Amino acid sequence: MSIRAFSFGGGQQSMACLVLAAQGQIDFPLFLFANVGDDSELPTTLRYIEEHAKPYAAKHSIELVELRRIMQRGPDKGRERTLLGELEMPGSKSVRIPVRMANGAPGNRDCTNQWKIRLIAAETKRRGASVERPADVGIGISVDEIGRAKSSTIPHQRTVHPLLDIGLRRTDCQRIIRDAGLPVPPKSACWFCPMKRPEDWQNLRREHPDLFAKSCQLEAQLIERRAGLGKDPVYLTRFARPLAEAIPDGVDLLPMFDEADGACDSGWCMT
Repeated sequence: MSIRAFSFGGGQQSMACLVLAAQGQIDFPLFLFANVGDDSELPTTLRYIEEHAKPYAAKHSIELVELRRIMQRGPDKGRERTLLGELEMPGSKSVRIPVRMANGAPGNRDCTNQWKIRLIAAETKRRGASVERPADVGIGISVDEIGRAKSSTIPHQRTVHPLLDIGLRRTDCQRIIRDAGLPVPPKSACWFCPMKRPEDWQNLRREHPDLFAKSCQLEAQLIERRAGLGKDPVYLTRFARPLAEAIPDGVDLLPMFDEADGACDSGWCMT
């Protein structure tokens, strides 16, 4: 029998799938949460997972495993490497997150590959998945985000989309969670993720001013590093100016749509 694991992001679609699995409506006995770092994930997401997701999974005999990126070689062998730690590392020439270039387009998106996809692939392989017997890995993409659905690039895994199979939208996921007697989790993402919509940045500034200030500091650090390499500045929003200017304090922004805003198109994040 092939391994059936679900990529658990701690958001609404993932939590709805955990409830559906507990109810026997989908077959996923294993949920894998690839934590990009306690210093990188939104604190509200980490708190929800500890207070609600893990106890709910345990109550219904579902295995919810938390994975972290542990270095396998070099001077940091055996130590955890968080996404924020990588970004702040002195002398680093690469930027793992999809920062916005001068034209507003997102750049490199290696963060999802390094901190999500590879961790889950390593775990399914450790549990016995192979090219001959690939694991089925569920991704929490709902009907309203069907454009994010993609096939697996991992030889020993097949990607499946249970919410698409059932025909559920994000609002359906919220209802499923509430009907199970659970609070609806906040949208999951790294607090400094450049894929957030302007209104998400505005909410961060209003609800978590400390994290907004740290985002501004991180952006300035990345700009300074690139300047030292003779490269153009990059930003955390598509507005080609510093975050504090792009998301002004005390000003409510109207919802703005851009196909590059709001969701990593890999499908592994923000679910």
